[in-house]
Amino acid sequence: MLKTSAWTIGEWQQAYRDGQSPRGLLTDLLAFLDNKDPAWISLISATKLEMRLDQLEIAASDLDDLPLYGIPFAVKDNIDVADLPTTCACPAFTYTPTQDATVIKKLLAAGAVAIGKTNLDQFATGLVGTRSPYGIVPNTFNKRYICGGSSSGSASVVARGLVPFALGTDTAGSGRVPAGLNNIVGLKPSIGLISTTGVVPACRTLDCVSLFTLNVADADCLRLICGGLDTNNAYSREIFGSTRDISIKPILGIPSSPQFFGDGQSSDAWDLTLEHLKAMGAILKPVDFTVLHKTAALLYEGPWVAERYAAIETILTAHPEAINPVVRRIIERANGISAVDAFKGEYQRVALKQKANEIMAGVDALVVPTTPGIYTLAEIEQEPTLLNNQLGTYTNFVNLLDWCALSTPSEIRNDGLPFGVTFIGPCGYDATLASFARHWEQTRSLPLGATGRAPTHLAPHPLTPATRGAAEDMTPKPITIAVVGAHLSGMPLNGQLTERGAVLLETTKTAATYKLFALPGTVPPKPALLRVAEGGCAIIIELWAMPTEHFGAFVGLIPSPLGIGTLTLDDGREVKGFICEPWVLDNAQDISEFGGWRSYMANRA
Repeated sequence: MLKTSAWTIGEWQQAYRDGQSPRGLLTDLLAFLDNKDPAWISLISATKLEMRLDQLEIAASDLDDLPLYGIPFAVKDNIDVADLPTTCACPAFTYTPTQDATVIKKLLAAGAVAIGKTNLDQFATGLVGTRSPYGIVPNTFNKRYICGGSSSGSASVVARGLVPFALGTDTAGSGRVPAGLNNIVGLKPSIGLISTTGVVPACRTLDCVSLFTLNVADADCLRLICGGLDTNNAYSREIFGSTRDISIKPILGIPSSPQFFGDGQSSDAWDLTLEHLKAMGAILKPVDFTVLHKTAALLYEGPWVAERYAAIETILTAHPEAINPVVRRIIERANGISAVDAFKGEYQRVALKQKANEIMAGVDALVVPTTPGIYTLAEIEQEPTLLNNQLGTYTNFVNLLDWCALSTPSEIRNDGLPFGVTFIGPCGYDATLASFARHWEQTRSLPLGATGRAPTHLAPHPLTPATRGAAEDMTPKPITIAVVGAHLSGMPLNGQLTERGAVLLETTKTAATYKLFALPGTVPPKPALLRVAEGGCAIIIELWAMPTEHFGAFVGLIPSPLGIGTLTLDDGREVKGFICEPWVLDNAQDISEFGGWRSYMANRA
């Protein structure tokens, strides 16, 4: 058995701190790997590995600045690694890049070693892992079943403990579905958090680089290393993340009518999952997913399939025979889509997103089955499109809504196959989801991937400022603003926050030293919050994180006699929030008894 089998990032780090050497461990690893394994399309050569090891030995003077020193990883073969072919699982498309993708550069700079390129559904089109001329990647628990895709190879090599992490991509669930079907973690970050420069696009406006790991801590560590603004990529952006703690009595939205398409094993596993969440203290809120399912339908039934056509137009028109028949049939639907259709589809997406955001505003996060079930290879061969679409029931809408998601192991079904769940939050919620998922993971104590090995609680070594890459560590922190009235979620002026990239952090209360007044003659109706020496009470408020660069413009919208000052919360924190000049309150109605503006407005209605 390979010495490093199923080591997490933390264990690799510890091995090197204990005196092990990359030359010894990685040489053994490369010799152990089988290039006939369908999970691999190509492996690094022994000569290239020696060159990389020489570089690491020169750079090894300070391991604190190389958090991934000597740690091997795998790369989905639609992401460029210099001097290794990029195939997208299409031999006729193959080229050998001379430059690393941006995400690869970041990992190499942190000391990691790209050990090989992994198999995928051709051109990242599919959630099954069977659409590749390089072979079908089987499920790591039972080879009769699918591994899931399109990042099948990356999920497989992590689940089997060959490498501690691998890169995938995610447009419709490709970074989550194979994670759920192989008992590992799959992180789909906020769009633009990890640069896609050097990634062959599927749908450029929706694509994400995803991360596969054996535990949540490793995925979150990699998010920090891989993330950050790439000024050379038009779809890269600064993500001002939320670090809200939702570990205590979170309100989790769940499907009110979950779909399992006859898979009773997954249905039973879902019921067990809900019981475990309730035991953690979670409040489960059934949610109508109709809007989310309508959004998901746009991905393949709407104009976004034209983006896939644009990505491979050259080879599709010149060598259509080189394309997998199922993949070609899907992408050729774009021939009937016009520019008018594209705009209509975008209008529909934005309208659905507005309704979906209302759902998200009412919960701390959503939790869903990563997939409704799992299929055998024979079933997929008989019904490749329908069953593929069913696999995306709880993944396809996420990218279209600009949300982030984290798939984690949940149960081992009675038939021995894994069942995963996915936590979903709005853009910038990556750290919040990871924090809750780590808590969830500790309550489950499932084996690592398909290795049967017990989980380890050895977290990755803390990162230094020199090696942190994510936007929340390299850019100014957002400003927390307390809102009390017309800017609350669902209220008339809430758009002034969301249009400027503000993210809802939490609903809480002020200290019991305030009074709330209804200002006369304001349109829309507005309240005023006043701190008092006695006779005050706690008032319900919302805390929002506002990007620093937009704070000034937001304050400029606030009319006199309102303004921004410092509020004290019931837990002693001090934050910026709405205040009012006392002179205007002579004719205002004291509505403190309602405890908050929302209750007052409901009573008034």
